[in-house]
Amino acid sequence: MAGARCASVTVLHRKVAAMAATPSETRRGYGGPGGSEGLSGPSLFAGAVLMLSGPLSILMGASGIADDTLFAASRYSYRFDLTAWGWIHLVVGLALVIAGLGVVTNKSWGRWAGAAAAGISLITQFMFVPYYPVWAIPVMALDLLIIFALTRFHVAADSR
Repeated sequence: MAGARCASVTVLHRKVAAMAATPSETRRGYGGPGGSEGLSGPSLFAGAVLMLSGPLSILMGASGIADDTLFAASRYSYRFDLTAWGWIHLVVGLALVIAGLGVVTNKSWGRWAGAAAAGISLITQFMFVPYYPVWAIPVMALDLLIIFALTRFHVAADSR
């Protein structure tokens, strides 16, 4: 009886060892950028939101460049010409799209570029609040979520 139990434990141990030896490409991992592991859920979310926020900022910039009467603000410390705000949104939007592509394709530079672009977007949206608060405040919340998703502690799937 003891021999049968020992044999079944050995067989079970071999099965577990065989499952653990499965190549990491077939498992959904949370590895770092450029690795063989898949993209984590939070990183995929951040990349998708970057690629959504970028074109919207580009459109906001294009409308600011094309029509200076779209936005208006009274006396304000960060007051720029509205054409300048349009160009700022256009450039930040392009940076967001490029960083989003880097994150979604799991490039090594994607995570830090995404966090940096979202940080710059957060600052510009804060400065843009008096011009269009209904737009700026939700975009600031998305930028914070992007930064959190890209800068959180990132653990690899296995420690080999």
